[in-house]
Amino acid sequence: MKLRKLGSIVLASSFAFSMSTGFALAQDGAKQDIKNAGTDTKDAAKSTGHGVSTGTKKVYHKTASGTKTAANKTASGTKKAADKTADATKTAGKDVGHGTKVAAKDTAHGTEKLGDKIAGKPTPQ
Repeated sequence: MKLRKLGSIVLASSFAFSMSTGFALAQDGAKQDIKNAGTDTKDAAKSTGHGVSTGTKKVYHKTASGTKTAANKTASGTKKAADKTADATKTAGKDVGHGTKVAAKDTAHGTEKLGDKIAGKPTPQ
């Protein structure tokens, strides 16, 4: 009977020892898991920040380039429009000058005809 009692004590002691050791190891594993999760979160935040920074710089440079291109094309278009307007104004000025000369001649001729009519001269054919 003494042997059974001794066996039970040894078995209970080893069981108690293994349970306490297992609990201690489980706690260390949980702590390490929490530390790893924190490190992973920190690394992910850094990576996200780097990605946002890179994307922002790319967008800035593309916007600056696009704005410069638009300004150059606007300047070129404005110059073309100014040149075409100057040409059109010149042509219109010539046309107005010619029209004025023709109108002046017609007015003079009409006035001459009216004067002849008043004076009683016959109308030339």
